[in-house]
Amino acid sequence: MSSHRSKTVAVFGASGHTGQFVLRELLRRGLTPLAVGRDAQRLAALRVHGHAVETRVAAVNDAASLDRAFAGVDAVLNCAGPFADTAEAVIASALRLRVHYLDFAAEQASTLALFDTYDLAARQAGIVAMPAMGFYGGLGDLLATAAAGDWTSLDEVSVAVALDSWHPTPGTRVTAVRSAAHRLRIAEGRLAPLSAPAQPVSWEFPSPYGVQDVIELPFAETIVISRHLQVRAVNSYMNLTPLLDLRDASTPAPVAAGEDGRSAQRFLMEVVVRKGAQQRSICARGSDIYATTAPLMVEAAQRILAGEVAKRGVLAPGSAFNAADFLAALAPELDARFRVPISTAD
Repeated sequence: MSSHRSKTVAVFGASGHTGQFVLRELLRRGLTPLAVGRDAQRLAALRVHGHAVETRVAAVNDAASLDRAFAGVDAVLNCAGPFADTAEAVIASALRLRVHYLDFAAEQASTLALFDTYDLAARQAGIVAMPAMGFYGGLGDLLATAAAGDWTSLDEVSVAVALDSWHPTPGTRVTAVRSAAHRLRIAEGRLAPLSAPAQPVSWEFPSPYGVQDVIELPFAETIVISRHLQVRAVNSYMNLTPLLDLRDASTPAPVAAGEDGRSAQRFLMEVVVRKGAQQRSICARGSDIYATTAPLMVEAAQRILAGEVAKRGVLAPGSAFNAADFLAALAPELDARFRVPISTAD
């Protein structure tokens, strides 16, 4: 494909909440978005910065429609969750067309299935397939990889998320119900079921959150970390406040607080890696977990399309990119900083 034209990126699920953030981010970076979904009327109503975008209709239960919709594109960004319902159909089309595939699945089962089922096919097709390239999954993996630095093996990775609130999308609600009983952690170097019910513990977050009650709640970061970091244990935590919002059926969906569409939600993700008695900590801050997924996903796609990723197959973000450089490129939308500076004298 010619390097002199703008790369065309299909966004499947473009009319969804996160899909619209992804469309805006593609345009902001000079890429050509193609909005794909099953509802022609919703697609026709899409406006990005006041302008219409090209649209195509396709459904996951119609493989031929997916192939027609993705014909001629350079990459497919799957933004249609729950990903247990969409990921395999969309990646199968990407494989047939030999175009790169990314999604932002928080779901462990969907992410694990792509690694286990499609890695060889992706390598043979010469494409990069990257599941979980979003807030839950890719961000934790990139932070853990950056913090690990020159350490080739780790005793423990802890990922702790603090949200000041959580106004979930309908897709989030469905995914949360489905995933509740089947979560995995890493113990003794292997994926293992999370003991239920999880008991609250305390975590001391940086200001302004301070000490918070958290529960162990692993998402897709457990799967992607396990694919490339040598680590004996991975534990993931979330503070209780957003979980109460999520479990309350009356909590409304996200509402834009400004012209960029972001909600007022604030987040902090801290990752601590430990090797023996030594530990390193890195922290990322920002607003709106759904909106933050867009620059994460599009930055990854842009680097892949620019030829910066030599590997092919189903890849974890931390294995594909220079993690520290990737995180720095997301500023100022995402502020990632080490709490305990990395030193070669560690």
